[in-house]
Amino acid sequence: MNYRVNPKNGDKLSILGYGCMRFGGNELKSFTGKVNKQKAENMILSAIEKGVNFFDTAYIYQGSEKLLGKILAKHGLREKVYIETKMPMILCKSKSDFDKFFNKQLERLQTDYIDYYLLHMLSDTKTWNTFCEWGIESWIQEKKDSGKIKQIGFSYHGPREEFLALLEVYDWDNVLIQYSYSDENFQAGITGLKKAAEKGIAVMIMEPLLGGRLATGLPQAAVSRFKEANPKMTPAQWALKWVWNKPEVTLLLSGMNEMKQLEENVDAAKTSLPNMLTQEEINVFQDVKNIVNKAYKINCTGCNYCMPCPLGVNIPGCFTAYNTHFAISKTTAMLQYSMGTILSQKQSYASLCNNCGKCEPLCPQHIPIAKSLKDVAKKMENIQFKLMSFFTKFFTRKK
Repeated sequence: MNYRVNPKNGDKLSILGYGCMRFGGNELKSFTGKVNKQKAENMILSAIEKGVNFFDTAYIYQGSEKLLGKILAKHGLREKVYIETKMPMILCKSKSDFDKFFNKQLERLQTDYIDYYLLHMLSDTKTWNTFCEWGIESWIQEKKDSGKIKQIGFSYHGPREEFLALLEVYDWDNVLIQYSYSDENFQAGITGLKKAAEKGIAVMIMEPLLGGRLATGLPQAAVSRFKEANPKMTPAQWALKWVWNKPEVTLLLSGMNEMKQLEENVDAAKTSLPNMLTQEEINVFQDVKNIVNKAYKINCTGCNYCMPCPLGVNIPGCFTAYNTHFAISKTTAMLQYSMGTILSQKQSYASLCNNCGKCEPLCPQHIPIAKSLKDVAKKMENIQFKLMSFFTKFFTRKK
């Protein structure tokens, strides 16, 4: 296992972190529909034995915190690993909720401190300002002073501009962003990654495989291109190495739920270093992206020249999810679209566009943005999306 040092506090972190969100996934469920706890335990113990020392979970990952805490306590492993978990911001209605959720998390994890604590899905400065009014900064400082929180950060799913703004409102220790070779400009993107690293913030990466789609959901031509370049490497290993190639990345998270996946990822981690890719390998990634991009419907490069939208529409985010729908997976696309457009106080989905036309003259690709957003809304804003949007508005309206 290779390790990288957290620039904030010197922690030596395994470049492969264990994402525990999918403890409830089908691969770890028994035929009764319940989580196969023994299998999850075996996976965690094997990961630690192989050098993984970073485990990511969250309050809203059903059963995840409790199961992780139980396994670590049972085997006396708490002090050998770093735990990252997250405050469910969308559930917080007042300052009193900070301690309510945090104390419950300590209980579930069977610990008296959290190594890395994140504000879950902090998507804009408006939300941060609301939490500041409730005293979140003094609450964080009190928890740090008492040793109950070692490092503080946030996870992010919004547009690039808001991420860059959030980097400036507080002295963060770490951030968790989505990043993969499929689209370097999605959400925080390469710009956000580099800016956070410049500020000395540890950057953790989620969804390096787009929920597994870059491992098992690629077009056959893309799989063949990877195999032609290196028959010994799987598409998943290619994707992970692309992320690890970035010196700004501290570690990435993988939601491993089969021992084969763990072994495959660990093998890749053993040989992955910053700036390791050759120009020939970089060209392979470009070839694969070109193959995938042939299925794209909107030729958006994510340059963000069209932003900000007067109505708040996340134009590049909408187009990325729409293209993903055709090129990779409907399920992955809907997850991208939902998390990128409605999980913040100011929602930013495509149907908010009023055809004002201010964005179109700014687009280097000459995309008919208003018309394209209508296509996005028609394809992506189904009844499930509308229900999620309604309930998100309901929860955030009470803050």
